[in-house]
Amino acid sequence: MPDTLPFQVAKAYGFENFDQVNSISYTWNVQRDSVNVFSRDWKWNIKDSTVYYSGPDTTLTYSLTADSLPKQDGGFINDKYWAMMPFQLAWDTGYTFEVEENVPSPIAGKNSTKLTIVYKSGEPAAPGMGYTPGDAYDLYLDENKMITEWVFRRGNGPEGRPTTWEDVETHGPLKFVTTHKNAEGQRTLWISNIKVE
Repeated sequence: MPDTLPFQVAKAYGFENFDQVNSISYTWNVQRDSVNVFSRDWKWNIKDSTVYYSGPDTTLTYSLTADSLPKQDGGFINDKYWAMMPFQLAWDTGYTFEVEENVPSPIAGKNSTKLTIVYKSGEPAAPGMGYTPGDAYDLYLDENKMITEWVFRRGNGPEGRPTTWEDVETHGPLKFVTTHKNAEGQRTLWISNIKVE
């Protein structure tokens, strides 16, 4: 793997230790409004390529190598990007990237390195392209190559919602960001119950 900036970001979160990991479990939580929290529990057994899911609709375990995947796999991919985006930068191949130095981050206005990731568009089933090909992420990095904020832009459109990347936790040999707030400072999405085995 070339030592590109995306790979350096993955390494900052412990990517080089990933071969020590058998499974990762976590709860993905989103604040839908002032009262309701929507949560999904996941356990990804990396060595045997299975996923355990428990959510409001059902509980199931499925194989990532099956010919057809349950609809919940879309949630797995989405939630995994929130939980493990730095590692996706090393795993995914279907994207291009650009780097811009000394850019103020959209929420805090901190001087950052802006890393823009654009996924190739085309057939979503192509390996490494995910479920939403053509999407873009602007990652704002600090001097340690850690993400402090990001902007997700659907279809590489000009506008997107900035979200913070806060509260780094170390579990086993890996680092995870657990809190995401919107521009108004409200916690909108968070990762809890992380366990690395």
